Amino acid sequence: MSRRREIARRLDALSDIGGILSAMKGLALMETRILSDFLVSQQRMVSGIETAAADFLAGHAEFVDEPLPGRELCVLVGSEQGFCGDFNEALLARMQALCQDKEALVRWLVVGSRLATRIGECDCVDLAQPGAIVADEVPAVLLRLTRELSGLLAREEYAGYGLSALYHGDAPGDIRMRHLLPLRDLPAPERTYPYPAELNLPPIEFLRELTGHYLHAVLNEVLYSSLMAENQQRQAHMDRALQRLDEDSARLRLRYNNQRQEEITEEIEIILLSADMLGEAEHV
Repeated sequence: MSRRREIARRLDALSDIGGILSAMKGLALMETRILSDFLVSQQRMVSGIETAAADFLAGHAEFVDEPLPGRELCVLVGSEQGFCGDFNEALLARMQALCQDKEALVRWLVVGSRLATRIGECDCVDLAQPGAIVADEVPAVLLRLTRELSGLLAREEYAGYGLSALYHGDAPGDIRMRHLLPLRDLPAPERTYPYPAELNLPPIEFLRELTGHYLHAVLNEVLYSSLMAENQQRQAHMDRALQRLDEDSARLRLRYNNQRQEEITEEIEIILLSADMLGEAEHV
């Protein structure tokens, strides 16, 4: 009886765990649906700004700039929570590959407490900050991130550095190294114009304002894309965990039924043995 009770307790525990996993999967699914709307809107905005920047630089080639070769300040966007498979491990592998490149001088700003904990103390990491758990937290994370970036890029030792982001794109398995500043890797202009566009601002001031809007919009897209990928991987991770949980529960239920059957058989044997003993006593 004690073995059957132990199996019953384990089945109850697995049922409780299954409820928690199902709730986590539901939250991840709900979050991906919310993020999909945000992300589509943000990608359209970034695409429009990049098109405008490409047209502007096509007419003002004197503002085309490139960072010093190999010098990048890179925003590494990981997860704030766990239960998302190899989300952080894949980023760490790419980060380590870049850090081992002796010709590249890459400094890192890490977003996401879970990823920052995995990295630990590292000479090439300048700052680490918490990331977003849900879409509503992205604006606050973006505000902290832009404040930190402004402080870092204003330092003398970062003169000539470019700004990039290493993150999970919204497509499964898509890890992107995206160059952000100075404005580069822009789409080719759809049309060429004989004269530069007429502006209401001096070109240098227009570029400064355009760069500020672009950085805000593209970092928003980066954070939303990463959070989307994180929740997609968490949902897949919960699916696999629930499948294994169902398999374990099925095996335990089979053991429970077998144990119960053995106990019933033992009880029947005891009853039959008692009946035989009573019959023998009556004959005596």
